[in-house]
Amino acid sequence: MASALNIASTAKTFRIAVVGVGLVGGEFIKQLLAFPAPSPFRIVSLSSSKSTLFNPDGLAVSSSNWKDELASSGKKPDLQALLRELSALVRPGQEVVLVDNTSSNDVAALYPQFLKFGVNVITPNKKAFSSELSLYEQILSASLESGARFLNEATVGAGLPIISTLKDLVATGDKVLKIEGVFSGTMSYIFNEFSTGKAGGPAFSSVVSVAREKGYTEPHPADDLNGADVARKLTILSRFIPSLRTALPNGYLSVSTKSLVPPELEGIASGDEFIQRLPEFDARFDQMRADAAKEGQVLRFAGVVDVETGVIKADLEKYPVTHPFATALGGSDNIIMFHTERYGARPLVVQGAGAGAAVTAMGVLSDLLKLV
Repeated sequence: MASALNIASTAKTFRIAVVGVGLVGGEFIKQLLAFPAPSPFRIVSLSSSKSTLFNPDGLAVSSSNWKDELASSGKKPDLQALLRELSALVRPGQEVVLVDNTSSNDVAALYPQFLKFGVNVITPNKKAFSSELSLYEQILSASLESGARFLNEATVGAGLPIISTLKDLVATGDKVLKIEGVFSGTMSYIFNEFSTGKAGGPAFSSVVSVAREKGYTEPHPADDLNGADVARKLTILSRFIPSLRTALPNGYLSVSTKSLVPPELEGIASGDEFIQRLPEFDARFDQMRADAAKEGQVLRFAGVVDVETGVIKADLEKYPVTHPFATALGGSDNIIMFHTERYGARPLVVQGAGAGAAVTAMGVLSDLLKLV
């Protein structure tokens, strides 16, 4: 990681294009512009879904005016044009970086092209790294060919050092045996509230409704309850483990995933209607909670990458009330355990806020500093 001294004294310059300026993108821009002068970072492009700005020498923007400047640009975003513009900036001593803060498949599909032309890619977008293996291998190949790097710390656990920890374990020769954790801030909050080790408690539907009101869930809660987000994160992690890199040919769709969406509600397109209907199924969840409580256990939606057996799954699991997944979690925290040969008796544990614009943007910015 670069220190403040490294940043101030580096001979490199960085030309940065930011695609996606919503909650995370806006926070990233704020954090980037807060670096004291002299800063080697120059924002050369900003793009929203409606407009774009580009200046190869750097945009004259500040924290207070970039939104207005972008909104009034009058120029529509064009990814192919951006690819050409950024490629033309690549030269020795000048790093060019695409920061993709979207969740777009279209942007993700272009990573191999950006990398091929020497443009580094930094992103919290899970799509490219958790989809079909062929795209991931194109990304690896393009990065190897040009030397440009792809960094995606914030795709798992926001700003938590989960991917960097896994990379270090593998690179230093430790043998990863198993990774298990509560990877979804939404699922963490729901089950921390719903299952505390007691037979009774709030109705499952009411907990999901409150989570939605607090902004923890997607507008349609089924997008969280179907487990796909956790499956994507497990795919991303598994591909950093050499023996599992090709284990999921269809990405997250190859992960054994337990959906908590009642089959009767799977076709409902409206999030509001989904919430209205969910109480019809509270008895099912109440029974699961009661069964776990009888055994002195709690319910947690966990992800597991078992390297030795090759099992990669996202499922509703039971854990003893004394387990860290039962005792250490609060709110929407993530907790991830790395079981390795070196960390044999007690796993290496990473825990903390796994969602939120500020910590996600921090994860993106920490990747940028790795290029310094």
